[in-house]
Amino acid sequence: MAGIEHLVEELEHSYQEAQERMSDPAVYNDHKQAATAGRRLKELEGPYKLAQEWRQAEADLADARGDPELGSMAAESEQELERLEQELRLALVERDPADSKDVIIEIRQGVGGDEAALWAGDVHRMLTRYAERRGFRWEELSASLNEAGGIKEVRFAIKGDGAYSIFKWEGGTHRVQRVPATESQGRVHTSTATVAVMPEADEVEVELDEQDLKIDVYHSGGPGGQSVNTTDSAVRITHLPTGLVVAMQDERSQLQNKAKAMRILRALLYEQERGRQQAEQAAARRSQIGSGERAEKIRTYNYSESRVTDHRIKLTLHRLEQILDGDLAEITDALSAEEQRQALEAATA
Repeated sequence: MAGIEHLVEELEHSYQEAQERMSDPAVYNDHKQAATAGRRLKELEGPYKLAQEWRQAEADLADARGDPELGSMAAESEQELERLEQELRLALVERDPADSKDVIIEIRQGVGGDEAALWAGDVHRMLTRYAERRGFRWEELSASLNEAGGIKEVRFAIKGDGAYSIFKWEGGTHRVQRVPATESQGRVHTSTATVAVMPEADEVEVELDEQDLKIDVYHSGGPGGQSVNTTDSAVRITHLPTGLVVAMQDERSQLQNKAKAMRILRALLYEQERGRQQAEQAAARRSQIGSGERAEKIRTYNYSESRVTDHRIKLTLHRLEQILDGDLAEITDALSAEEQRQALEAATA
């Protein structure tokens, strides 16, 4: 009990500090500091509420033990106290600061030619349908199709509270085993699509100095190299310090293309910095569920068996059609639960 008491005291102190920072004029008048302080206060609100519930439950238990007429309630109060203690420890487990953010997702065809491009299109549909099921909004940023109607590469944004905490599990290689529509012999082919999931960073978190950017404008190229329009509306932005390049030509306006390219560039830079920080952390503190890197095979979709297997947690479900229609909640919940279990285990070790 002493341990949880100390935890609650620390939490109450942190919450009070966060409130004081938000009301400090020096912080309030600084856009960057105010945004950071606001995020910190929001992070602490849930755990702080649990801490107050825990204090009330502790007082109720003391009353029940001290009053013979309330003795029968002691066992119930003890159970409530244990439940709140577990919830509180879980709420205070170090979360990924990006979990609450919107995301930018990039899907590319992998191994398998035209069939891989068609599969990339199926993965795109699955993830956008999942976003809709969760009540999130999504917006296509850019797309490159192949002649067979599949997707070479597509980038889209998903907006909604906690979007990254849900879609981060989709990063990696998605493998499909099925008979392609063009296969006359009925043979099963294996194809892949790769998914990158990046938290969307705002201007406060990733400041871009115009001197670090090389911005080129050119005619948008259509199918076969033809010009989509006669103005220089396409934009290519090169971030000189890192060499990252983002090109955008899907919009008719140069300003719109530049705005979208800057969004993607910020997300790429933010993710690059996150990767650097994670690499510096001790291996024991890193999640073993999966890194989200493209090369990592995370899931197999087998059509003949109507089977989906998530290799990170050895979870197999036999309802392929529903999953491809965006019903991914069971997989997400299982991965999130495993992440929490590991984090709690590490925190109490």
